[in-house]
Amino acid sequence: MKIIDRLFGVVLFLGGFGHGAGSYLAYQKQPMTLLWAWSASLTIFLLASVNLLRSWHPGDRALAWICIPGCLAQAGFVFAFGRLIGNMLDVRVVVNLILTLGLAAISARDALKGAA
Repeated sequence: MKIIDRLFGVVLFLGGFGHGAGSYLAYQKQPMTLLWAWSASLTIFLLASVNLLRSWHPGDRALAWICIPGCLAQAGFVFAFGRLIGNMLDVRVVVNLILTLGLAAISARDALKGAA
């Protein structure tokens, strides 16, 4: 499970680069939109980084609790994106939902481990 956890974090991090590059290609002549798109890329980097940090510190329940709402919020944004483009089966939507919901589930497992 540790390998899947870290793999999801790394793929999410790499997805931030894809988002940033795609945003540049799509919005290079619209600086305001590009700025907001790049802020989403930064959010993806931060979420992936916190999850990777959590994967290296499995006993840190506080860090796991921080990851859960971040992943669920990102999943919500991804879901909204899918609705906006009218295609919930778009590869960007499917992959990001798998990554963020998977990381949320792993974070929840780590957060609840030893709780009682």
